[in-house]
Order: sequence, then structure tokens, then C-alpha cells
Amino acid sequence: MSEVTSPAPPLSQGVGYGVVIGLGVAFAIGMVLTTRALKKVFGEDSHTTETFMVANRRVGTGLTASAVISSWTFTSALLGAPYLTYWYGIALPTWWANGQSVMICCFAYLAIQAKLKAPNAHTLLELIKVRYGAAAHILWIVMALINNIFNFTSMLVGASTAVSSLTGINVYACTYLLPLGVVVYTYWGGLRATFLTDYIHTFIIMIVLVWFSLRVLLAAEIGSIGDLYDLVKALPQEGTVAGNHAGSYLSMTSDESLFFGIIHVVTNFGIVFMDTGFWQKGFSADIAAAVPGYIIGGNAYFAIPFTFGTVVGLGALVLEQTPIWPTYPRRMTQAEVSGGLVLPYAASAVAGKGGAAAILLILFMACTSVASAQLIAVSSIVSFDIYGAYFNKTPTDRQLIRWSHVGVVGCALFISTFATVLHKGGVDLNWLIYMIGILICPGTFPTCFALLWRKQSRIAAIVSPILGMAAGFAVWFASAHALYGSITITTTGKTLPCMYACLTSMFVPLPISLFLSYLYPAEFSWDEFLKIERVSDTGEVKFDREAYFTPEKVKYMKRMSRVAAVWAVATFLGQIVLWPLPMYGAKTVMSRGLFTAWVVVGLVWLVGTLIVANFYPLVDGGVVQIWEVLQAVLGKKRGGEGEGQGEGEGEERGEGSAHAEVIQVDVDASQVKEK
Repeated sequence: MSEVTSPAPPLSQGVGYGVVIGLGVAFAIGMVLTTRALKKVFGEDSHTTETFMVANRRVGTGLTASAVISSWTFTSALLGAPYLTYWYGIALPTWWANGQSVMICCFAYLAIQAKLKAPNAHTLLELIKVRYGAAAHILWIVMALINNIFNFTSMLVGASTAVSSLTGINVYACTYLLPLGVVVYTYWGGLRATFLTDYIHTFIIMIVLVWFSLRVLLAAEIGSIGDLYDLVKALPQEGTVAGNHAGSYLSMTSDESLFFGIIHVVTNFGIVFMDTGFWQKGFSADIAAAVPGYIIGGNAYFAIPFTFGTVVGLGALVLEQTPIWPTYPRRMTQAEVSGGLVLPYAASAVAGKGGAAAILLILFMACTSVASAQLIAVSSIVSFDIYGAYFNKTPTDRQLIRWSHVGVVGCALFISTFATVLHKGGVDLNWLIYMIGILICPGTFPTCFALLWRKQSRIAAIVSPILGMAAGFAVWFASAHALYGSITITTTGKTLPCMYACLTSMFVPLPISLFLSYLYPAEFSWDEFLKIERVSDTGEVKFDREAYFTPEKVKYMKRMSRVAAVWAVATFLGQIVLWPLPMYGAKTVMSRGLFTAWVVVGLVWLVGTLIVANFYPLVDGGVVQIWEVLQAVLGKKRGGEGEGQGEGEGEERGEGSAHAEVIQVDVDASQVKEK
């Protein structure tokens, strides 16, 4: 058997290093200057904990929605949706999309409940410590770090492999260099810098995604949506896809897609609910922005894996049969596909070096955007939940910021090293995507109960996730051995062992928590969460409980909680129960007309996502703020020091407040109701 030769990289190593290092440094310098301008204009000092960790709790709806889209635009999504569509067909990107959209809309409910019950919290883990004590807190630290580490690592493994294939730079060097610029601007700017860079990165990513989707469809070898359908139907391997109805790529009846969908939905509930980064964005959002920001962002995000995965995945199947494909005349190997190389190869095929450069750019943007969120999340755990909880229980702003910086740098070095170990061990993007839920999901239900159910007891919160994870590992290894005869990287990365194990890890803690909570009952008072205080070196009281919990505000937050709950249920039913499942049961192959309408709807949705991500933040107060920052950078505007530091000032300045009813704050204290 002859050795398979990999195609030559379309771009030079100089281009690769120029993007990975040069662009990273440019963003770092730009964000440092922007951070200084924000302090000058708006009094936002990234050397204070409230700004560094939670952006002074007044991020508007538009920027929140854009940040949500950015936080979910993993490189694993940009690479994974196309290559799994290449394997399993048109059903797969639907399951990828609903497996990331639904839980964001569900998280909107947790975000507004956190504002109602714990308005001063900086991290999820603070809530756990107040409610369940040190033992549970340490357990959640471990689970949260596992979540952040594996999310970051899976993203970095896929991105470094793809960047190496596009440019030829050493994959290990790329693993260390990709997070470099992120470390600098996150170190200096904190969460506010993360929001701003998320917006800039997403702006560029969305333009490229829309352009590239159209570029694939209009390539000379394809021509149109209808032609893509005809070409897929004419493929020599069409009709041979195992587990698909009639073996067709164009059927929504796809066993592997359904199994992946189950893994993906379950895993991503765990990823979102256990990611302290998502909680921080919820804490950072203005009260009026939390629910609409997450709902708009969550539903807008759907189009990215749905449309991009469909067009690029099916397009790759067709283009692979033509001389423009990098591996022609051979098909891609399984290692190339599972390594995430479908997208880079497609870019080189339809747009040459320009396409390769565009994909290199968005992979860099997606990688660094997610990296900044993960770095902030880990740094908050290091500073607040390790240093502030166990080494210095009365930390100052300066001390917390110092340890946040330690967390940012330390996390980047550890993740890069861990990703290098996985590269060396032969672990690819596909294995990480499938198994990650086994580690992450056990804390999902106990975390929800911590904020939503008074009766979950301390012992239930501690025991249930531990038993859930143990059961998940047992099922994972046992099913891999039973189905495939051995326990190896290959067998543990198969679909069924990962699906059985993810379901076990997710749902075993639920009955255990309920049983132990009724066996050892507890009754928690939500007022205990108000013991969490904001940090200030000056010792000034920055939170006015009476001004915050006015009858109007409490009524508004409760109403938005109901809105969030309705949207969560509606999104779950619409995107999972009423759409793909009936089509799975229909056992049909799409007609040409349905396929055309399917892709057209996807493209329109993708353009809508571009509008939400790129232009809504500008309409939602962004243009005015950008102009003021530019004036400050040019030295034409001064002042603002100290603005927005108090609860009363900052709350009403939230950019999203223009899109919700006015919330009164100046109400006599005698009118304040008990929550």
C-alpha cells in the first residue's frame, strides 16, 4: 500500500507566522489603547475587579448578543460542522446548530435569575460556596476548570492542525503562538476587552462566512444550489452512507447524525451551564439586556453551523471529485477528515490562496475570541475562588487583579502544553468533540438546582456529580470494550460509547440529587446570596440594595424570567422536537425543491446573523460610544473618571436599556418589597 502524500500548504510559513504572531500583537496593542480610552471616557478602570471581571455590569443587548455568538463560534464548530456533514450528510448540521442554539436560550433564564437573587456575584462558584460550603466549592472549582480546559484545548487542537495544513508552520509552535496575543489584551483589559475583541472578531468572521458560503455555491464546478443537489445525487458514493435512509447524503433520516445530535445537545448543556465564562457574561449584562441578549444571540447563532456546515460539507463532497481539490484524484483519508481539514481544503479549492488566507483569518479570530473568554473564566477562578477564598479572605482589588493576571498567563501555558500532549498522543478534534460531555455534564443539574431550587441539600450537591462522572466513565469504557473488543483512543472515540456515557453522566445526578435532597432535606434562603459583596480598595459601599430591589425592578426581572422560560421551552420544542425528529422519522430523501428552499432559508438566516452580530451593537449605543472613544484616543475629549462605578449610575446607562421598559430606581425605601 503506497503512502498517502499530504497536499502542499497553499500559503507560506511567513504568512502563517505573520497572522498568528503579527495579527495577535496588533490586536493586543489595539486593545490596550482602547482599554485606556475607555478609562478616560467612561471611567472604566480595568485595574478594578468590577471592570476586569464583570465589565461594571452594564453591557447592552447588542454587545451581549454579539458576545454570545462569538463565544459559541468555536474553531471546532467552523471545522467540525463541515467535516461531519461530509461524512453523514444534510441532517448533521441541523443537529450541530440546535445543539448549540437551544442551551443559550435556556441560559437566558439562569442569567436573569442570577441578577434577581445574586446581583453582586462575579462567578458561578461564589454562589456554590455561599450555598454549600467549602467542600462543594472545591468540587465545582475542579468541574469548572475541567470544562474550561477541555473547551479551550479542543478549540486549540483543531485550530492548530488547520493552520498548520494551510501554512506549513509547525503544529506545536502554532499551539503555543495562537493564544499569545490573547494573553496580552486579556491581561490588560479583562472582560470589557473580551467583549470588544469578541465584537471585532465576529464582525470579520461573519463577513467571511457569508462570502465563503456563496463562493462555494457559485464555484464554476458547482454553479447554483440546484446544481449542488444534482451533483450530490450523482456522486459515486451517494446511496452508500451507513445508517442513512437509502444511504443518501440528502436524507434527514440519519442514525449517526441523530446519535451525534444527542451527544451534542447533552454535552453543550453541560458546557454552557458549567462554563464560568457564560455566567460572567450574564453577570456583566445590563438587567434589561440579559434575556434579550442571550435569546437574540442564541437564535442568530443557529445559522452558522447550519448553513456553513451544509454548504461547505456537501460542497466538499462534490469538489473532491474535481481536479481543483488539493488531494485529487484520491479522496481524503479518515485522518484528514477527522483532523478538521475539509474546510481548509475547500477554501484552497474554490478560492486559491485568497480563500486559504480568509479561512486562516477566521480560524485565528475564532480561536482567539474563544480563548479570551476561557482565559477570563479561568483567571476568575484563580483569583476569586482559589486565592480569595482560601489564601486571602479579605483581598484588595490590586491583589485580585494580580492573581487574575497569574491565571491568564498560567492558563495559556497549561492549555498549550496540554494540547501539545494530545497532538503527540494521536488525539484529534473528532475524539475531543465526542467525549468531552462525559467530563462536563455531571454538574449540570446540581448547578441549576443551586440557583433555582431551595431544597437541594449540601450532600446531594456533592455526591450527585461525583457519582454521575464515575458512572459515565464506567459506561464509556465498558461499552467501548463490549462493542469493539478493546479500550483505545479509536474505540473510545466511537459514537455509541460516547453517547451512552454522555447520557449517563448527564442524567444519573438528577435522581441522586432528588433522592438525597428529600432524604436529607434543606431549605435555603435566597437572601444568603446577598452576602456576596463587591470588591473595592476604598471600602466604599457600591451596592445599594434598596435602589436595586425596587418593586418595579423586581417585577421586571420576574417578568423577564417568565419570558426567558417561554423562549427556552419554545426553542427546545421548535429546534429539536418539532423540526429534525419528525423528519428523521419520515424516511425520505429531499427533493430538489425542498433542498433549494432549505439552503435559501439558511443563507437568509446567515445574513440575519451577520446583521445581529455586526450592526446591532452599533445601533444599540455602539456608534456613540465608539465616537467618544475615538475622540479620547485623539485627545479631544477628557473626563469621565469614576463614572459608572456605583450601582445607581451604571444600571441606567446600560446600552440595552433603550430596548426594554424603563426601570425606576429612585423609589422611597419604604416601597421596597422582599424578594
